[in-house]
Amino acid sequence: MISLCLTAGALSATLHIQAFTLAWMHSVEKIRWEEDWRIEGKNLHIVEARVKGSGAGMEPPLGSVLYDGYWHYTPSIKPLSSVSLMHSPYTKGYEICFDATCKPLADFLPGIASTDSIVLHACER
Repeated sequence: MISLCLTAGALSATLHIQAFTLAWMHSVEKIRWEEDWRIEGKNLHIVEARVKGSGAGMEPPLGSVLYDGYWHYTPSIKPLSSVSLMHSPYTKGYEICFDATCKPLADFLPGIASTDSIVLHACER
């Protein structure tokens, strides 16, 4: 079965999930962004995205719909083989949400360097 793998340098973790939400706080505006992802075969497919407001360089795209306090939209991005994110001490870290719980991505990679790239990709269980 395909799962979600996280890697950062020599560290890795496997999450036995098929869908997840990736969330983060904009470093300047302090506004939350969320993206819903699904594993399809060996790729990651973004299903929907949400932003809780607007501000410097973060306007919701045309066609976004406001409900429950978030602008909802569907990004037009083809499925990806991986998603790379920067882990840094200068911003609040990315969170991953599944099973009604959100946790920092770094919590799944104990010992991660203060600045490192975290790569998400589909992998065999």
